Amino acid sequence: MLKQLICMMLLGAAMGATAATVQAQGGAKQGPTVVRDLDMEQESLHNLEVARQYFKLRKAYVASLERCEEVLAGYPTFSKIDEILYIAGSSSLNLSDARGKQKPDQYVIREGEKKTTLTPQEFRDKARDYLSQLVNDYPQSKFKDEALADLKSLGGPKPKQGTSPETTKP
Repeated sequence: MLKQLICMMLLGAAMGATAATVQAQGGAKQGPTVVRDLDMEQESLHNLEVARQYFKLRKAYVASLERCEEVLAGYPTFSKIDEILYIAGSSSLNLSDARGKQKPDQYVIREGEKKTTLTPQEFRDKARDYLSQLVNDYPQSKFKDEALADLKSLGGPKPKQGTSPETTKP
């Protein structure tokens, strides 16, 4: 009886070790893992939440664009970078048409002591860059269809950098 109990325990331990090995091999289907900085992820998530509020509720497109650009510059591997690109592109597009509660000239680019504002065409170019990056780099994004709709008025998405226009045609 004692021998049977010991055999059963050894068999159970062997089966448990085998199951752990099989489970470890199953992760290959998920693709490569990206190591994320937890602090930067949290800070970027906060900036995304604030950008959403500015964009959706307040129609403060300058503030929304600035929050998005802060994330793009500081943490380009953010897990929700596709949404950041969408909000940045849509905010730029709205600013090109002078929509929202903030005037487009409130968006200022500082280079040393020099301050410049953007023209409507420069805002459209910025919108096209952000939305094209979203469409090209994140084809599975839930924001892709909205980005493509916005890109229609901007001449369509720009080809992905590093590819020639001939290779992007179907």
